[in-house]
Amino acid sequence: MALLKPIDAAAPTPTMAEMVGADEAAAPEQPKRDPIEAALSIMRRMPPNKIAHNLNAICNLIPEHADELLQRVDQPLEEAKCTDTGRAYLLCDYNRDGDSHRSPWSNKYDPPIDDGFVPSEKLRRLEVEANTLFDCYRELYFEGGTSSVYLWELDGDDFAGCFLIKKKVQGHEFVTEGCWDSIHVVEVNLEDNGKAANYKLTTTVILTMDVQKESVGDTNLSGTLTRTAEKRSVIDAEHTHMHNMGTLIEDTETDIRVNMDALYIQKTREVVNNIRSPQTGPSQGAAFTASLNEAVKRHAR
Repeated sequence: MALLKPIDAAAPTPTMAEMVGADEAAAPEQPKRDPIEAALSIMRRMPPNKIAHNLNAICNLIPEHADELLQRVDQPLEEAKCTDTGRAYLLCDYNRDGDSHRSPWSNKYDPPIDDGFVPSEKLRRLEVEANTLFDCYRELYFEGGTSSVYLWELDGDDFAGCFLIKKKVQGHEFVTEGCWDSIHVVEVNLEDNGKAANYKLTTTVILTMDVQKESVGDTNLSGTLTRTAEKRSVIDAEHTHMHNMGTLIEDTETDIRVNMDALYIQKTREVVNNIRSPQTGPSQGAAFTASLNEAVKRHAR
């Protein structure tokens, strides 16, 4: 027969902290997760209408990764006014250098800096043309808002660009307050000695709609949608860079707009209508009760 080990009354009772520490020491060491991956995973689960607030909070927690997070997370665009021309332009990470942002209209930074990045003279001419054409595109499709285009060099003769649109709505018949943000990033890789190019597009749309009505109460519908597209095209007098990039952006943005309306918004309406029928309760309840009574009678027979 095994003897019980006597209890040493003089031995101190371990505290809760000591017991937890002993358990942690005995547990196998868990692999550390990449902080950038963890932060992006958190951002995907946060409300889309609070992207800027949540991103700023995460950057305060891991300030050493703030620059990379700001580059990888698309957030609602902010507006500023060019001090030279008085025209509005959009702020993003692609026209930022430190705490200053470059205006696409004057090619100057605000606040002014001496060594800020500016595109080459050749690329600047293309940037001016792109801003003029994209401003017309914005007016035709959105009937207002603000647009900006920024270009920068890559390796060799390759380059990239960011096409931005922001449209706000307030006091609309159906939407109390809303905002549409389009962010199109295009990478252009030249081929065949500049006679053709491969265009890679990444488009992100951030949509926010607030509705305050007696029939629905206070409702917010927000979301982000990202799509990628790629095409190869020749470069000649008819098919210029602006023509090739413009048609790719137009087709992708139109596809996103159609999907948002026909798929996401209509599906949300269908789900809500299935949860809460707009019909009056008594007539539906009476029909449902009658069907139950018939089922019970058939079962009794």
